[in-house]
Amino acid sequence: MHLIFSHGHVSSPDSHKIRTLAPLAEQAGWNTRAIDYRDLRDDPGGRVDRLCAELTRLDQPTVLVGSSMGGYVSVAAACRIPVRGLFLLAPAVYLNDRYPDAGLIEEHYPVQSGPITVVHGWRDDTIPRPHARRFAEERRAALHLLDTDHGMHSAMDKISRLFEGFLLGLGGGAR
Repeated sequence: MHLIFSHGHVSSPDSHKIRTLAPLAEQAGWNTRAIDYRDLRDDPGGRVDRLCAELTRLDQPTVLVGSSMGGYVSVAAACRIPVRGLFLLAPAVYLNDRYPDAGLIEEHYPVQSGPITVVHGWRDDTIPRPHARRFAEERRAALHLLDTDHGMHSAMDKISRLFEGFLLGLGGGAR
């Protein structure tokens, strides 16, 4: 099974979150990939198009993992193409004022996904906590609020455990 990471606005495919979570997925039998969006820094619509193009190349539903803008990109892609699950870290949802040209923002985000887990920081001053809560509530998704900021570095141990549980709930990724 496939699992694709989407990094945040000013991050990279070599981010601390991806370097921490990818080995956990690989140990559980998932084929992982982190898409590089650095050339599309201020183009969320272009990022969504790139992720959707990758999803159409794969032969089976894929798990998407996204952080911040990468969370938005994962959600927007899952509105277009069914995915096996979503694991979202501080997803940048309901930010129509920040992504006016994306052309993809749906007030209700009609995702086509299996289980969804949302992790957000109590001290996040970049993405409003109520946005994550609203997204989770509307989908009856698991919501985990942790004592951390937007970068989430101080909570990576807890996030790793949540991620492992999320993957276990999907039945693993036996190749």
